[in-house]
Amino acid sequence: MAPRTNWKGFVQLSLVSVPVKAYTANESGAQIRLNQLHSDCNSRIAYKKVCPEHGEVSNDQIIRGYEHAKGKYVVIDDDELDKLRTKSDRCVNIEGFVAPDELDPIYHAGRTYYLLPDGPVGQKPYRLLVRGMEENGVNAVAQVVISQREQLVLLRPLEGILAMTVLNHQAKVKSSGIFREEIADAECSAEELQLASTLINASRLEEFDYGKYTDRYVEKLSELIRLKVEGAEVVQTPDTEAPQIINLMEALKESVAAAQGAAADAGGKKQAPSATARRQDESEAAAEDKRKAG
Repeated sequence: MAPRTNWKGFVQLSLVSVPVKAYTANESGAQIRLNQLHSDCNSRIAYKKVCPEHGEVSNDQIIRGYEHAKGKYVVIDDDELDKLRTKSDRCVNIEGFVAPDELDPIYHAGRTYYLLPDGPVGQKPYRLLVRGMEENGVNAVAQVVISQREQLVLLRPLEGILAMTVLNHQAKVKSSGIFREEIADAECSAEELQLASTLINASRLEEFDYGKYTDRYVEKLSELIRLKVEGAEVVQTPDTEAPQIINLMEALKESVAAAQGAAADAGGKKQAPSATARRQDESEAAAEDKRKAG
């Protein structure tokens, strides 16, 4: 089954207009939904749409309106809403281009769409825009009306396709600065920093395979449902006991040993030494040469 188009419009850059269609990039098929049941009989709880004068009503009997005074409404039809929309409402209006690291991912609102050329006439300008952004290493900040709301979005080339991510406005994101007072100004020794760098380098992933990460909660929930359906006993999964290490240096040394051992067992490549470790090696080598010369 072909994916359904979520939105159609234009990407507008100055006088250049690119007809596009949008498909959601978010996959929702892996979710497991639990229903609310009555505890006495396990009957499913129903949520009915009820009119206080006529009782339960169907969806085709429901319209929308605005309460302009207590108990008084004006009815707003979809046709009337359409009359408010102009061509610009169907445009992804590019405000300008920024470096990819200019906007922190904390502003991403969690919804991303793939924008594809809509029809033969859009193919050439679409490709030109994507190639231009790729070669200049930039993303674009734009505004667009989606679901009757003006949204701030980020456009970025992704493997030859234009991806559009909805953004939260700055006022809707808490500044990290309000939490800084929670961080103590703790001093770190050179040895602790060296061990931390060694641990980080020993834990570096040579090849990152994002596809191997799955939703383990969904997997465990699926197994729980299977056991319950089969009438099997549900047994508590034992937790792995963490080593009782209260000294930071001891914890770092234990962690480095474990990470280096895991890398050796996996046949991984030898990790490059950290900058801190290289400086220490160079310093020790210089000291040894000076001692010999003396």
